[in-house]
Amino acid sequence: MASEMLSYIDRKSPIHFLTGATKLVCFILWSFAAMLTYDTRILVLLFTLSIAIFVVSNIKLKEVSFILGLILLFLLINNIAIYVFAPQQGVEIYGTAHVWWELPGHYDLTAEQLFYQLNITLKYFVVIPAALLFIVTTNPSEFASSLNRIGVSYRIAYAVAIALRYIPDIQRDYRTIALAQQARGIDLSRNEKFLTRVKNAISIVMPLIFSSLDRIEVISNGMELRGFGKHKKRTWYRSRQFAFIDYVAIGLFVLLLVGSLLITFYDGNRFYNPFL
Repeated sequence: MASEMLSYIDRKSPIHFLTGATKLVCFILWSFAAMLTYDTRILVLLFTLSIAIFVVSNIKLKEVSFILGLILLFLLINNIAIYVFAPQQGVEIYGTAHVWWELPGHYDLTAEQLFYQLNITLKYFVVIPAALLFIVTTNPSEFASSLNRIGVSYRIAYAVAIALRYIPDIQRDYRTIALAQQARGIDLSRNEKFLTRVKNAISIVMPLIFSSLDRIEVISNGMELRGFGKHKKRTWYRSRQFAFIDYVAIGLFVLLLVGSLLITFYDGNRFYNPFL
């Protein structure tokens, strides 16, 4: 059976042992540390730590390879768009221009622009593994309780949890419908022309939409019958109390954020400039 993307993967690891609230707080701190700095030294350190955390989580790379490939494709498109629309952004930031390749117009390839886009790429590589780890190592029900624990309304928290739990359901329904349509002779392989494949794909998407709407109605009716939203507070089946390791993890990430901010703003500039 094909693996499901962005669904919870149950493993025994220190990352899984942390509560959902701890992982959410750590992820927010980690994202702030990565987003607020353009210091390459800090970004390289965070990237190295993200690889170490990924290894510790016991999540295999192939289990998230597909979604990782999509994100890398988006990253490539983003880098091309940055160069097309702001080819001298690095020169403006670092104040020098070391031209490597003269091109027409203002599209000269400079070391400053490449360094600037390297930092953008590093930011993606720092945040993306952490985001994927947070999703695949956190049980959706526990995540909902975590959101509620930090002050988010339980109605919103429950909606987010349902959305996360619905992702693998959609994938499972898509495979079931696709197999049924292929059994009826509808070919989705590369043997067919592209337009024919698009037309055949519609025969899968439409039943998928209707089955999703039917599932939404069933769930909403069930929630209404159980009186969801009647009270201001609710209890959570998957809620866990903080353990010692949770406080240690949050403390380490706070120190990491404070340290990165101190190094980043030590000279009053977010950008590490190796060209001076």
